Amino acid sequence: MARLTRSNSMPQFAVDIFQNEYLAQGAREVNAIVTVTATGGGTSGSLPSRQAAAPADGPDAAVVVMVDCSGSMDYPPTKIRNAREATAAAIDQIREGAAFAVVAGTHEANEVYPGGGQLAVANAATRAQAKEALRRLNPGGGTAIGTWLAKADQLFAARPDLSIRHGILLTDGRNEHEKPADLQRTLDRVQGRFTADCRGVGTDWELPELRRIADALLGTVDIVADPAGLAADFAAMMEKTMGKEVADVALRLWTPANAQVRFVKQVAPALQDLTGLRRESGPRAADYPTGSWGDESRDYHVCIEVPAAGVGDEMLAGRISLVVPQPDGTTEVLSQGLVKAVWTDDLAASTRINPQVAHYTGQADLASAIQEGMDAHRRGDLDSATAKLGKAVQLAHASGNEDTFKLLQKVVDVVDAKEGTVRVRRNVSEADSMTLETRSTKTVRVKK
Repeated sequence: MARLTRSNSMPQFAVDIFQNEYLAQGAREVNAIVTVTATGGGTSGSLPSRQAAAPADGPDAAVVVMVDCSGSMDYPPTKIRNAREATAAAIDQIREGAAFAVVAGTHEANEVYPGGGQLAVANAATRAQAKEALRRLNPGGGTAIGTWLAKADQLFAARPDLSIRHGILLTDGRNEHEKPADLQRTLDRVQGRFTADCRGVGTDWELPELRRIADALLGTVDIVADPAGLAADFAAMMEKTMGKEVADVALRLWTPANAQVRFVKQVAPALQDLTGLRRESGPRAADYPTGSWGDESRDYHVCIEVPAAGVGDEMLAGRISLVVPQPDGTTEVLSQGLVKAVWTDDLAASTRINPQVAHYTGQADLASAIQEGMDAHRRGDLDSATAKLGKAVQLAHASGNEDTFKLLQKVVDVVDAKEGTVRVRRNVSEADSMTLETRSTKTVRVKK
């Protein structure tokens, strides 16, 4: 596990809790939205300002770009050419003094730059050398993504002093030359050692596969249906990575005796279930990893089941802390918030749904409706597809999720958005279908 390296521009963290703490007699479920905000890190702005803000004592971040070079990347040839251009665009965004490497992924993983199991330190000369080395990104071979991740892990291990470790992974196909169990073993081994964003180019890759990788490594997954869009996407991903200042931040949740955590999920800017990543951290406490942070804000939905109590009883249902590991093995608390429960016989108070909780429950329902609707569409069950996608249109319209609403309009004709009345299109392009499903987990925040 990487350790926190402080710089003068480390952001400050704040935790805000949104909930209706009132429960009806006998009720046991407590829901809260936890907003975590990091500010003051000094990571925004253009590339020159970020380079100027780099710590003087050497690189504080490392990134490994893993590019699919399997044979399918040559069909059409523009695909590998766009991948080279995208990797070059990402290299241009690497902060001065940060460490980096490029890996060509096939049924094995080959170091393209700098080689020798090392990471290069970014400056004008190494960026130019790396871009020249991209000529060695040539298609041929199969696809075994686990070997790419294992190679990235080896490269990061060469610089244990670096706190921010991030991978960017591009593929255009299925992981056909590796058993699913082998990939899972690799994910289990590298989980918590680095984060990674995944991109699928074209429409021949499998969303569940890439989402599984991105979720395990606390990253994002997205589609680039047209390879011509890779360069802008890679540059944006690298710029965001270079804006990270604090690594290995965890949401620590303490609950009282006889209480159980039902789930912990990130709900903004995208849905990501952290429940299965729980790590015990003390008596009745557990840590849920959130990855690396720069200047940004994220929302989490925490659900706790508490013992039933009588009218007038009160209890602390949970204590939420943001923590980071220290070199001496201890943890530092960055910020804290409390989740409460109060039992009442006031029907109006106990049945009131907190706006934030209601909003993100709706966003989760929206994602489920899209995924179930598109699955029905693929099966040819147009009645079910119409019902599910109509519900998705209604939820997207009501919550103001305009981006998802626009994507839905590519697969259905909207008759009445407010009522969720739609007509499903029989002929939907694979690109539109995959884009909608891939981005179904992106959410919007509560309207002010």
